[in-house]
Amino acid sequence: MPYSKQNLKVQYFVTALTIVVFLLKVVTYILTHSLSVLSDSLESVVNIAATIVGSYSLFVASKPKDKDHPYGHGKAEFISAAFQGTLIIGIGCLIIYKAIDSFIHPFSLQNLNNGIWLVVIIAIINLVTALVLNRIGKKNKSLAILASGKLFQIDFFTTAAIAIGFILLLVTGYQKIDTLIALFLGMYVIFDGYKIVRQSLAGIMDEADMVLLKEVITEINLSRNAKWIDLHNLRVIRYGSLLHIDCHLTVPWYYNVNEAHEAVDDFAVLIQNKFGDSVEFFVHTDPCMPFSCPICTIENCEQRIAPFEKKLNWNIENVLSNSKHQLS
Repeated sequence: MPYSKQNLKVQYFVTALTIVVFLLKVVTYILTHSLSVLSDSLESVVNIAATIVGSYSLFVASKPKDKDHPYGHGKAEFISAAFQGTLIIGIGCLIIYKAIDSFIHPFSLQNLNNGIWLVVIIAIINLVTALVLNRIGKKNKSLAILASGKLFQIDFFTTAAIAIGFILLLVTGYQKIDTLIALFLGMYVIFDGYKIVRQSLAGIMDEADMVLLKEVITEINLSRNAKWIDLHNLRVIRYGSLLHIDCHLTVPWYYNVNEAHEAVDDFAVLIQNKFGDSVEFFVHTDPCMPFSCPICTIENCEQRIAPFEKKLNWNIENVLSNSKHQLS
């Protein structure tokens, strides 16, 4: 099954599970009247809205390329993640407001014994779901799935903190523990929301992903072909599950069109073997120049006019430049 279709089905399941978790939190709040549980319930409302938006974004992202969107619709996932992150920041501010208000207008809690068990069940559901979504999101390279996984991860930490707070409250009898936990959760939620927004804006602005670039360059160096004399002007951009790569590849000047095309095909196969078939290439071939001979590893080249001196190791500094390489 294509990653885009699988991501969409996963997101539908996530939406349904988010509603179930929200209902469990509402029941817990009705039993305990806990501010921290109320804050957690408000966060789940945001989660429901975010997962619905995430589902729609994955539906859009799964559409094929067309004349209006030549690079596909993958950036819809970045927009979805930005929306989710903004909602998370908003709910964090609301949680802090409710916590401060409870310091001014305190109230008592009840049925904490039953509440603890419900919170523990919710925490387990959140933990398992977060781990599964994180694995699927990384495998399918989906920012929307990863963002949903982050929501459940945040939810796990908040519900776990609430459970610990309930236990401490039962032991100490200090009612403001619940409020202090809510205040901490609000700050934690705001920070995580900021990270999601930051990552999504980086994708929208086509910010260079240095980690991904290093992975691509490392793979090329490991299985480097002698026909690839030089590599420069490398660009790697991710659009949802689609990886777009363009670069300038230097090949022997005496290659005919078919031979140059074969060199590019070998380059593409190497990348696809590592990163999957959802890779789009725009490779411009350049002819080698006399100054290329000292870094050319082709043996017994009849056109060589200078001896081989040194194999140039490709790295982020030299492959991003827009000029052919040579020994200084």
